[in-house]
Amino acid sequence: MADTDLEDALELLYACPVGIVQATLDGGIVMVNPMAMNLLLPISADGIVVNLFTVLNRYSPELRSKIREFTDRQGTLCENLRIFVNAAGKNGAADAHVLSCTLIKINDRKMIATLSDVSQQVVQEGRLRQAETWFATLIDSVNDFAVISLDRHGIIDGVNPAAALLTGASQEVMIGQRLDRFDTPEQGGSTYSALEQMAIAQRDGWHLDEGWRQRANGERFWCQRLLAARSEDMVRGERIVSGYTVVLRDVTRGDSDSARLKEMLTTDHLTGACNRAHFFELAERQRSRRNLNEAPLSIIVLDIDCFKQINDNHGHAAGDTTLKLLTRLCRSLLRATDTFARMGGEEFVVLLPGMDLDGSVRTAERLRIAIAAMPVQLGDAVINITASFGCAVMDGNGISLAEALEVADRCLYRAKRGGRNRVEPALSSPVSSPVAVTSPVPRARRRRAADLTPP
Repeated sequence: MADTDLEDALELLYACPVGIVQATLDGGIVMVNPMAMNLLLPISADGIVVNLFTVLNRYSPELRSKIREFTDRQGTLCENLRIFVNAAGKNGAADAHVLSCTLIKINDRKMIATLSDVSQQVVQEGRLRQAETWFATLIDSVNDFAVISLDRHGIIDGVNPAAALLTGASQEVMIGQRLDRFDTPEQGGSTYSALEQMAIAQRDGWHLDEGWRQRANGERFWCQRLLAARSEDMVRGERIVSGYTVVLRDVTRGDSDSARLKEMLTTDHLTGACNRAHFFELAERQRSRRNLNEAPLSIIVLDIDCFKQINDNHGHAAGDTTLKLLTRLCRSLLRATDTFARMGGEEFVVLLPGMDLDGSVRTAERLRIAIAAMPVQLGDAVINITASFGCAVMDGNGISLAEALEVADRCLYRAKRGGRNRVEPALSSPVSSPVAVTSPVPRARRRRAADLTPP
């Protein structure tokens, strides 16, 4: 290549609006352009960007396995894979931080990765899916529409007859009261309260939500709720919210296309557990609610011990069967308000609203015993598996979701080092815990160390 051509290529690489990384097959970075560095540096645990997989491992641990499983000399390993650095921040979907990653193997030694920030695209897609689900269910079985008017402070100032039927309270009783008194999500549920939805509607104009509700007589029903801001007043040329209109719908939950669509978007395709992206959305909602009501919120991280041996000795189909059986067992032992999610590979996480650290340890111990006692039928063979657990809690010390997951993950590593098939809790408050301030250990190194330890 002529010198001028090389200079042009380097200038293009430098100015390219997409992150470009050339790396070895183990992730070691050979060359990186400024855009890629801008995307990777803020999410690096130690502020160092020398290995692509090490930086992204916390958010997408499956990238390493894609390299190992790709046997062709060259080709595309993944295309536009979404890496959820943060699926939903403290203000909801607007704070999503999502990267799109494409990996291309160019020979037996090197690969090219492209990275771009698709956070705003994910936000827009989420809102479009919400609207799509809402309008798709118009053809489903809907009992009636309840319409409630709120003033700018969230006080009910108008109710139609259908709203009285839906909530079980008379129109006279509802006037002058707050909406949450008559339309309250189940305790521990993941839906936003009326005040939280009003804040979102002030920002975005409207908010869609759905979840289990309870009538005055105790009957449960699945409710979809649209809360829209009314901006009729003008102050110095700007529209000011003058009130809100709420539409409530009692929807018969059937095997509709919209229900299947939602399941595809929120569940792991293999195990049926909550998927990683939806887990972060639910967890951030619960964390926001915890900040309001000061109830504890615990997290359990669990990992199947020696899972690689199952794949090596019995095949990947056997590994898939093991993951499915473990998911089914754990979900059967958890509360309806708990969330069981697959984070990637053989690692899972449990979100426990309203539960303190001691409660999470008891729950993890119950899961550990049940998993160890579960026979796994793999063809003609029957094996037993074990799992290791780490527990942490968000208890009012200002700890973020990412920090709580990091603490729980380190506890999991401690359980692995301690012999596996163990439950390890955070030693103390996550803010002051020695576990929390220990320098992070890359997950790949942790996994290798654990795999070398005899069972």
